[in-house]
Amino acid sequence: MNSTRIASLDDIKRLVDTFYEKVRKDELIGPIFDDRIHDRWPQHLEKMYTFWQTVLLGEHTYYGSPFPPHAGLPVSHIHFEKWMELFIQTVDELFIGEIAEDAKWRAGKMAELFESKIKYYTGNPFKSLL
Repeated sequence: MNSTRIASLDDIKRLVDTFYEKVRKDELIGPIFDDRIHDRWPQHLEKMYTFWQTVLLGEHTYYGSPFPPHAGLPVSHIHFEKWMELFIQTVDELFIGEIAEDAKWRAGKMAELFESKIKYYTGNPFKSLL
């Protein structure tokens, strides 16, 4: 049984790297990520490290607005379900504990929010993201 807790930036990097390995191999969401990110995977991963480090460890290294880069993605509920499936699977394979549970909860809330906002902005093309 796994007994590793999320406690450091190295743990965050392990989570992010493992998760995005799965994303990139996935037939449903992998092409969407590759189409958006292209050859900028190292930069994307660095941004994700700082995002999750800020969210889960309270070490404020992420500065930005996470939604706008996702606003125009061609995604629907099924894509968010797959994203969550892979995220939960990754967390459960690698970690235990309160922060691991918090990671899954926060990912779920983000998925709900992003899905709702994408649906809203898709249906209202004249609305500004700002």
